[in-house]
Amino acid sequence: MQKLTRIITLSVSIAVISGCSYVGVYKRDIPQGNLVTEEMVDQLQPGMTQEQVTYVMGRPLLEAPFDASEWDYVFRLDKAYAGVEQRRVTLTFDDQGRLANIDQEGDFSKDIPLEADSTGGPAPDTTDPTEAIPNEPRQNTTPSTTN
Repeated sequence: MQKLTRIITLSVSIAVISGCSYVGVYKRDIPQGNLVTEEMVDQLQPGMTQEQVTYVMGRPLLEAPFDASEWDYVFRLDKAYAGVEQRRVTLTFDDQGRLANIDQEGDFSKDIPLEADSTGGPAPDTTDPTEAIPNEPRQNTTPSTTN
């Protein structure tokens, strides 16, 4: 009985200690929001319509709920073992819906390396569903006419 108690105690203590790893915890970069690049911001010019801005920048992450004349494009990258990088572009439109002011926060001069996730997962909406089917020999379903 004493031997069984020692084995159980040893097993439980090993299980508890193995949860406290000294190797470290796996972390990954977490991008959130609208990816905003310097090239995108350089294309913006005062006087552009909201549709033109949407074509260049995409839909904004935030619109003022009571006043649609201010759009915010926010991008935040929480780097796993570094820090947090944040970029923000605030666009203000006049009464006619034309771009009036561009405010920038953050460092737009360097590219943000976003690594593609190599693991599987759901296909993006832009993927053609027929491309997801493995290559199989297709049978000719049209009737052949021979005389």
